[in-house]
Amino acid sequence: MPTIEIYSSPLCGFCHAAKRLLKEKGVEFTEYNVLTNPALKPKMIERAGGSRTVPQIFIDERHIGGCDELYDLERTGQLDPLLAG
Repeated sequence: MPTIEIYSSPLCGFCHAAKRLLKEKGVEFTEYNVLTNPALKPKMIERAGGSRTVPQIFIDERHIGGCDELYDLERTGQLDPLLAG
């Protein structure tokens, strides 16, 4: 299984949608809440190449992007191979 990380906020609908898709896929992920722990946000921005919005999703250290990019991978059949490792 790959290592999946998601930087999120509990107030973000896109974060909830991204996490829902990952849960539907049956994969475990580590969530970093940047609202309750704002010290994580600079690291997220650095890792995401300057992107400041949540969610920011990483699979095996590869920056996937946000919710739209995650769903684009799903639509094009590219997500399952990433999640399979």
